[in-house]
Amino acid sequence: MPIIVNLDVMMARRKMSLNELSEKVNITLANLSILKTGKAKAVRFSTLEAICEALDCQPGDILEYVED
Repeated sequence: MPIIVNLDVMMARRKMSLNELSEKVNITLANLSILKTGKAKAVRFSTLEAICEALDCQPGDILEYVED
């Protein structure tokens, strides 16, 4: 998959756990875990915005395009 999700990297940089991010963003742990592992097929802009706000980062810090 050419889109890489670096959510775990940003969470580590901010020293934030999955539980803490889940509470701040108001997303279930299961859905956040699917996104974190790169298994999500899509992400809503409102979700991406909330994650970026909680982690104080840009969407490009979380999502990365890599050519096959």
